[in-house]
Formats: sequence, structure tokens, C-alpha cells
Amino acid sequence: MTPEEILKQCQEADVRLVRFLYCDNGATIRGKASALSGLPGRIADGIGMTVAMMAMNALDQLQPVAGLGAVGEIRLVPDPDSFAVLPYVPSSAAMSCDMLTGDRQPWGACPRSFLKRMRERLAARGWRLRASFEAEFSLARQDADGGYVPFDETVCFSSIAMTQAAAFSTELTAALEAQGLVVEQYYPELGHGQHELSIRHDEALRAADNHIKLRESIRGVAARHGLFASLAPKPFPAQAGNGAHVHFSLWDGEGRNLFYDREAPAGLSQVGRQFMAGVLEHLPALVALACPSVNSYRRLQPQAWSSAFTAWGYDNREAAVRVASPFWSDVEGSTNLELKAADSSCNPYIALGGLIAAGLDGVERGLDPGQPIDVDPATLSDGERAVLGLHRLPSSLDQALDCLVADAVLTEALGEMLARSYLAVRRSEARAFAERDEAFELRQHFYKY
Repeated sequence: MTPEEILKQCQEADVRLVRFLYCDNGATIRGKASALSGLPGRIADGIGMTVAMMAMNALDQLQPVAGLGAVGEIRLVPDPDSFAVLPYVPSSAAMSCDMLTGDRQPWGACPRSFLKRMRERLAARGWRLRASFEAEFSLARQDADGGYVPFDETVCFSSIAMTQAAAFSTELTAALEAQGLVVEQYYPELGHGQHELSIRHDEALRAADNHIKLRESIRGVAARHGLFASLAPKPFPAQAGNGAHVHFSLWDGEGRNLFYDREAPAGLSQVGRQFMAGVLEHLPALVALACPSVNSYRRLQPQAWSSAFTAWGYDNREAAVRVASPFWSDVEGSTNLELKAADSSCNPYIALGGLIAAGLDGVERGLDPGQPIDVDPATLSDGERAVLGLHRLPSSLDQALDCLVADAVLTEALGEMLARSYLAVRRSEARAFAERDEAFELRQHFYKY
């Protein structure tokens, strides 16, 4: 849409404020809002913001990152194609933004621009990635002491849970559809108060934009029902964790799924195997981008159905990468891989950009993923896992960040400024939470994500 068309739609929908949103290195969704006066100009020129914001961690503690201090400004420039009126909050709309420098160039610390660069690497081959984040989340109420307690104590896939949460889930579905997202499935999950909702895949940049809309909508609709919603990886220690599994596939310019080969075992092509092998090769570092909070490593444990080893398999839900069973009615169109080692404390632009960089490295080097694993890797001995080439994923954020520092493919893909600022922010979070107790960690992650 043109700026004028956006202004007209705002006027027709009685919008008063339009949010210019971005997701920072700590995966907090932040932004500024424009009134309708001057909106077309702000869409064209962006809204100024201090460079220091990309050195801010999830606790709003500014980190000493060279070049990201009190001096300097970038512009939040919205993508008009991401515009949506927000159904869950009065008189508001939102757009996702790129961060541009004063000479209109992508800023080095812009996560959305990073994903665009990785998308261009695919485009150079005539390829594009389609993806979707399959989000789990916890619904809760606040108790008299200000703590959070699960919305209910129902069981997995329970129809009782569906009924109890029906007012919320139906309004959430309507809110997402009103913003242009296609809801595919919804169901109560294993944990008390836990639910899962999946939306249709889209090309990589739009998939990341969609996950921002999904996160915002889940929390916004919950608030309208007097509830709190959290997509934190492990909001309740005794309950199942919340993942944001990434389903992804590669497509060429003629609309063919490059992960599909009718003649290959289980229909997974050589390109699909190589791309998956790249993801597995870089997974110890990639989890620093896809599972990047202190709280993530409470979830990323063996025998928790969240994946804890560099394993892949056909419908193996303890494997880090799952080859998902296709739909009978559209085998080629639905052949895809699922990265289970991902959660909503990630910045989706950074996580998807890292996934592309890792997968392309596998293709370029002709890597092979080895044999599929048809058991829970945790049930194998250390020796058996060694023979199969299976490695334990990092068990803490600091370990994952160490792996990222050592991974030249991912750090070079991120670029110097984004890698440096990202590492500074996430290291600071690891230090800050190490100094506090479990209750502080759980509360902060619950509310932030």
C-alpha cells in the first residue's frame, strides 16, 4: 500500500496511533507510534531513534557497546506491506520496521536487514525459504501476591480446556485473520494453561513479521479477557516448556519444493538433506540465536520433547530436526523440516537469518546429515551417540554464546555490528540472571515474552 492508502485505511478504521515496531537483540518488541498527522511523511522518512536501543537488554540495562551509545541516530522505516489495524487494542495499527542510516542504507545492527541479506543469498540461487513459527504459550491469572498461576489444570488436547479457553481462542483466531494471517490449527498442549496455535507458512521475511504479529496478538487478546499470556520457554518449572518450532522448506522460482524428491527415501531430496546437515552442523551455535534466553535452557533438556541433541529423524519429536509427515493430499507442497530447538525468546529475524546461513553452508559444502534417529537420543549411551555423531546441545546460554563466537559462518553472516551488539546484550542477560534467584528469572521472562 502507498502511504496515502494507509492513511485512508486508518481514517476509515478510526485509528489514532500507528506503531512503528522492531524486535531488538533481547527479542523485546519495541517501537514508537505516529499520530495520523504527518503519517505519510513518517512512513517515507521513518522515525528517529537513538542507536543505543540495540544495546539494551531485556532488563532495560544499557550495555557498553562501542558505537551504540548516546551519540548517533537511525531511522525506523516501516514496511507498508506489514501494515495491519490491531483488533485487540482500540484505535491502533502497526507496521514492522527496518533500521536505516541517515543515508538510507540498512544499519549494521538491524535484525530485519540481516534476514533480508540472507534472503538475497537464497535469491541468488533462484531460491526462497518458506517458514512458519509454531508457537506454544501459557495462559495464566495473577494471584493475590502478584504471581502467575496457570489458567487451568486440564490435560493435553483436552476438549475441556478448549471449552474453558474458547472465548479467548476464538477471539485470537479472529484477530489474527483480521491482520491477514491464516490460522491452521489450535489445541491445548501438555502443560497446565498451555496452548499451541500454528499459522500458515510464508516467505522468510513475512514469516518473521507474522511471528511478531502472533506474539503481540496472543498477549493483547489475553489482556482483553483479564488473562496474562506468556510465550517464555519455561514459565512454570514443573510444567512443559513453550517452543516456537520453525517449519521450513526451500522453493524455486517455478514453484517447486526443493526439499521434495519423489524417488528419494521418504521423499526428502538431496538438497533437503544437505540443508538439514548444515543446520545440524551449526546447531550448537544456532541455538544461541533460536533459544537465546537464560530461560531457554530450562526447556532445552533431554526427554522433554524439546530436543537436546544434534539428531534428526522422521517424526521423532525428541530430535532437534524433524522430517514432518506430509499431507496425503499434497505431498510435495507439505514436505518440510521442523527445527524444534527454537522458542519465542528469539528475535525471529535473527533466528531465521541464522537458519538460512547454516542451511546454505550445508548445501555449499555438500554436507550429509548421517542416518536418521528413530529413538530418543537420551536413551542411547555416550558411546552409541558418539558413533552416530550426536552431540549434546549447549545446556546454558553462556555455552551457546561460546559456540556462536566460535562459529565463523554464523558470525560472518550476522555482520560485525549485529554480532557484537547481540553477543553483548545476551552475555549481559546471562550475567544479570546469574546474580538473581529462580523466582526473579521466571517472573522476568514470563512478563517479557
